[in-house]
Amino acid sequence: MTRRPRTRSIRARLVLFISATLVVVCTAMALTTVLVQRAALLGHLDDRVADAAERSLGGAALHPDDTDGLGFLHENGQPAGLLAARLAADGTVLAAALVHQDADPEELATTQRAALDGIRTDGTRHTVTVPGLGTYRVAALDEDGVRVLTGLPMDDVQDMIGGMVVAEAAVAAAGLAVAGCACAVVIRRQLRPLGRVAATAVEVSRAPLDRGEVSALTRVPARDTDPGSEAGQVGAALNRMIEHVESSLAERRRTEERMRRFLADAGHELRTPLASIAGYAELMNRGTDRIEPVLAWRRVRSESARMTGLVEDLLLLARLDEGRPLESAEVDLAALVAEVVWDARAAGAGHDWGLELDTPAVVLGDEARLHQVVGNLLANARVHTPAGTRVVAAVTVSGTDCVVRVTDNGPGIPPALLPTVFERFTRADVSRSRTPGIDSGSGLGLAIATAITAAHAGRLDVHSSPGRTEFTLRVPLAGVAPTVATCSAS
Repeated sequence: MTRRPRTRSIRARLVLFISATLVVVCTAMALTTVLVQRAALLGHLDDRVADAAERSLGGAALHPDDTDGLGFLHENGQPAGLLAARLAADGTVLAAALVHQDADPEELATTQRAALDGIRTDGTRHTVTVPGLGTYRVAALDEDGVRVLTGLPMDDVQDMIGGMVVAEAAVAAAGLAVAGCACAVVIRRQLRPLGRVAATAVEVSRAPLDRGEVSALTRVPARDTDPGSEAGQVGAALNRMIEHVESSLAERRRTEERMRRFLADAGHELRTPLASIAGYAELMNRGTDRIEPVLAWRRVRSESARMTGLVEDLLLLARLDEGRPLESAEVDLAALVAEVVWDARAAGAGHDWGLELDTPAVVLGDEARLHQVVGNLLANARVHTPAGTRVVAAVTVSGTDCVVRVTDNGPGIPPALLPTVFERFTRADVSRSRTPGIDSGSGLGLAIATAITAAHAGRLDVHSSPGRTEFTLRVPLAGVAPTVATCSAS
């Protein structure tokens, strides 16, 4: 069975790091304290040794003829445990004794005296280990040939330092234990929001995002999105990412739905003329007398032209979606609109056409495509309004934009259709049936107008209510930096 590798969590790493830091800090503080205290205790002991050496030297100087006598040890005031010796000129110990409490001084053995040989008589303090007695702090003085060595035991200093080390170690251990527990609790509480963020991320990762079946993804709770903490920043960032994922999924669903509807509409639009062409071709092939060849050819040509126009519109939309650049030249939009209105008047004599121009209105763009945009707007007004409707095309200059407004006093666009009026294959006749004798179009005119307007960094809006519909086209004037194109309907 495969064992999963053991990994340390962030919590464990932080506790270990803080504990190690505390250990280092406590150790440094303890060592510093011990060293400082040891230096202070040794300094105090050295002062006592120096005082004892001077007193012993003074006592020995009273009897200069007694070169190896230790009579000064019998004087009052000598501390218990004092070690004293008389030295020869070469540093050899001539006599040495140890002072006891309420007892005569005890002479040292030969091996003990040997440990004191060779100490210089310059008053320098030395640490010497005397067999059977322990460690001593000693100093030797010389005055007029009288050489005396004295020493005091270091047991008290060593015991005090040892006790201090034990006490500090115990206190440090207890402090580290308390600090470690406190750090573990604090870190656990501080990282708890991060754990909830991680749980949310795991839950989101288990959602079937690849199939686009998610309606609402889990969010990080609001209490875990406080920007004042690192965990809160992570939680807020994760929520923003989840929102982007949801919006992307929703957009993908909308795109797939539009694509399915687009393919269905395009298939229907292409199938209708193809069926007509096939039917008339079959009748002509049978040579039936029920239909005139000329009429059949006319119908074939008409349906072929209709299908060709639809294919060209689809190809144009595809090229615009790919972002292919259009031709760019200065275009007098006022003259262009006047020309398109004259064409519309010839095609729709039953409507009342009006023209209002504000010249000059020069823009930078593709003249043929701008002609197509205005033509589609006028054709939309002509096809979807009854005869006698007043249609007015107006050209004005507003700030940095050239504005073209196409207004009619027809019945208006149905409110349910208005939000999708610029989408492809959008028609008021949702059943895709056509009114006999009226070409209601393929539903691509306004979609093409929107795409061309966007390619010119312009904006196309529509406002409609019963009795008034107005399409507004805005295109930047020549020499004005373009901005992001948009469209809206209301």
